[in-house]
Amino acid sequence: MLTNTSVLSVRQYFKTILVTSRKMSSQLNNVIDDVIIEDVGENGRIILNRPKALNALNLSMVKKIYPVLRDWETKKKIVLLKGTGEKSFCAGGDVRAVIEANLKGDKLGQEFFKTEYATNGLIGSYKIPYISLIDGIVMGGGVGLSLHGQYRIATERTVFAMPETQIGFFPDVGGSYFLPRLEGKLGWYLALTGHRLKGSDVLKAGIATHFCNSKDINELEESLMKCSSARDIEQALRCFEMKDVPEFSLKSVLPKIDDYFSAATIEEIIIKLEMDSSKWAEETIKLLNKMSPTSLKVTLKQLELGKTMNLKECLELEYAMSVNFLNHSDFSEGVRALLIDKDQQPKWKPPSLSEVSDEIVNSHFRIPNKGSVFNSKI
Repeated sequence: MLTNTSVLSVRQYFKTILVTSRKMSSQLNNVIDDVIIEDVGENGRIILNRPKALNALNLSMVKKIYPVLRDWETKKKIVLLKGTGEKSFCAGGDVRAVIEANLKGDKLGQEFFKTEYATNGLIGSYKIPYISLIDGIVMGGGVGLSLHGQYRIATERTVFAMPETQIGFFPDVGGSYFLPRLEGKLGWYLALTGHRLKGSDVLKAGIATHFCNSKDINELEESLMKCSSARDIEQALRCFEMKDVPEFSLKSVLPKIDDYFSAATIEEIIIKLEMDSSKWAEETIKLLNKMSPTSLKVTLKQLELGKTMNLKECLELEYAMSVNFLNHSDFSEGVRALLIDKDQQPKWKPPSLSEVSDEIVNSHFRIPNKGSVFNSKI
């Protein structure tokens, strides 16, 4: 027979089990969730949590990130964003899912781009310090989540690229805004060729704002999460920042980049490169020849338009472009060749630069009746 004391002990025992079970369930949910949201006192931390997919960004993730950023803007002192694992901050948007849905008539792509670009715009106008630890791969959608923020900390493991022309798309997530604002014509070169920048080159190019050793990244993160102002952040960064970094790997060819990529057309860029017998010029031509001819011409026009527009205008333009690209074959064909069948043999339509007319280029800039990025409910 149980005494009153025994009954209370049993109840307390099961109550403890229940509480422990809930905590374990909550922790498990956090572990398997694609985005981990952490409330750290006065500050907030967002962790991209798809390591097997190199933290590639999908609709589920941006739908979680946007409202949290909106809420924290008036409640927190600092927001920090990072990726799970050592390989990747965020390797881009999950364009395979977008294309597969689009081929089935699903509107996932439109919703994804709208929410993604709205998030990029919010980061670009964020009222409190926004820090991204771009340790590892940072491409496409990962660039949009980091580059528009105030602090972008790279390491020797960082690999940056905007390789969208290789999949029949264009450098989006605000690429029309930030790429034309890099030194000289570097943004044009990166956008058209998809050239990868590694390690300290990401700092030298102006993509990152700070550079530190990856072995110190966890300690730096811990220090940053204790900060409560921009002054505190700057002080923390000074303690970990590497000052003596290698010379920019593209330094010797920057004059050529500024010259060749100032040409008014892709054909003229290639002619200038063909007149240069250097290995760099030959490799650059090979890169351009891999890309969708339509994407190359559309991207060139995009950058020319973007250099006189603000970020909000650029993102609105890019949303219209993304919807139009979903209706053209090169985007789905590029994703098929690179990410689905992986045969590396895309069949571009049209197949050559000479066949990409002004009409085809301009069709990618028409404003579709799909709503605005900033005037619709996210």
